Amino acid sequence: MPRGIEWPTLGLLVACYGLWALATTWVAAWFLPVGIALTMVAVALHSSLSHEVIHGHPFGSQRLNAALVFPALTLFVPYLRFRDTHLAHHVDAILTDPYDDPESNYLDPEVWAGLRRPMQAVLAVNNTLAGRLLLGPLVGQIAFMASDWRAIRAGDRRVLAGWLWHIPALLPVLWWLWAVAQMPVWAYVLGAYGGLSILKIRTFLEHQAHERARGRTVIIEDRGPLALIFLNNNLHVVHHMHPRVPWYRLPALYFGNRARYLSRNEGYAYRSYGEVFRRYFWRSKDPVPHPLWRRR
Repeated sequence: MPRGIEWPTLGLLVACYGLWALATTWVAAWFLPVGIALTMVAVALHSSLSHEVIHGHPFGSQRLNAALVFPALTLFVPYLRFRDTHLAHHVDAILTDPYDDPESNYLDPEVWAGLRRPMQAVLAVNNTLAGRLLLGPLVGQIAFMASDWRAIRAGDRRVLAGWLWHIPALLPVLWWLWAVAQMPVWAYVLGAYGGLSILKIRTFLEHQAHERARGRTVIIEDRGPLALIFLNNNLHVVHHMHPRVPWYRLPALYFGNRARYLSRNEGYAYRSYGEVFRRYFWRSKDPVPHPLWRRR
């Protein structure tokens, strides 16, 4: 049975593109630092909306959904590759696996031991929240592209197609920057990087090493601006349990049965992103090498 249009998601998409357009034109011309800051927010929100599209929102047609987020506002992440890696990540049994989970931040301890000390130092800094904000998008992009390049060289046509489709997705953004925007290209690149940095706040500790798959996914009971930018994906175990539920229904699900979800994820929870910043801005929550890998 066909479902109706999810108007909150569609409305937020319109608002996101409107914010992006204003940030890169009028606001950038008025005061460039504010334009960059608003571009960061728009890019981060667009990525969160792309995540909603991956899970089948706001229309019943996946092609129509994908068309809504077709312009590559982030510049660096092809939508089709984001889609494929994220859906692979949604197999809870492999969460945090250094090899099988495409979104894992852990390394095989043997791989870690084989790294040179400067690289270990970079990854150790990247494992603090401050480091993740500063270095995370770059470290993640290099690892992501290196993995995809190996797959392409091995003959994976699906990965290659994901990158080839990224070229036309970049064209409307590049045209806008050249013909309409009043923001220098370097400033937009900085804004796109900053948008990815905002997203690293969400992904910083949303999964942890745990013997049980059910205990690997976090709940952050935040209701502030970051929760909106992340489309309530801070209630992450709820999303993993109900991936087809739209973002605006997740809080009611969680707060309507809070004890159930906290029992489900073994109590892995934080009150807010403020608590996360206070605890982990300057220090790591977890080691880079997977702490349970040898036991598997």
